Amino acid sequence: MTMKTPILAQLFLIACCISFVSCGEQKTGSEASEMETQSDEIVETRASPLRRVEGTVAGKQLKVQYGSPAVKGRAIWGDLVPYNEVWRTGANEATYLEFTQDLKVHGQTLPAGKYSLFTIPRESGPWTVIFNSEWDLEHGHYQYKEEHDVLRVSADPTWEESSQEWLMIEIVSGGLVVKWEKLKLPISIE
Repeated sequence: MTMKTPILAQLFLIACCISFVSCGEQKTGSEASEMETQSDEIVETRASPLRRVEGTVAGKQLKVQYGSPAVKGRAIWGDLVPYNEVWRTGANEATYLEFTQDLKVHGQTLPAGKYSLFTIPRESGPWTVIFNSEWDLEHGHYQYKEEHDVLRVSADPTWEESSQEWLMIEIVSGGLVVKWEKLKLPISIE
């Protein structure tokens, strides 16, 4: 009987050690959910929140995803967003559109697919709107390559009296509208 006690004590000690080590490695269901929530909060609290918009234009389903920067008292046009240079039309990764039926953009056919959206702002006159086949660009216009352009069209901006703090891309009956600061850029889609 005296021989069994040290062996049982050792087995008990080993079992406690294994239990202690494994508790540190595994997460319970509530702990795992808590981690996912924290991850979601990080995405939501980034400086330019990720926005997703879905809608119908001319009976065709359209999805848009973009980073939504804020003005934050900054000079936007011609400064933060330079004139005559390709802009990712949002923040962070490239803005992209996805649709399963061909569209007419300013009267020109854009085949069904997924495209990044870029613009070239101008101080006066129409802006260039670009649909590029390289839609999954992590750093927006820094990775942009003109040879992947599928369609370029011209769109006339208007300037509003009131200011839009956060960049918004809306799906409306006539296409898309990009709004930021005092800019309103309609992109005709049918």
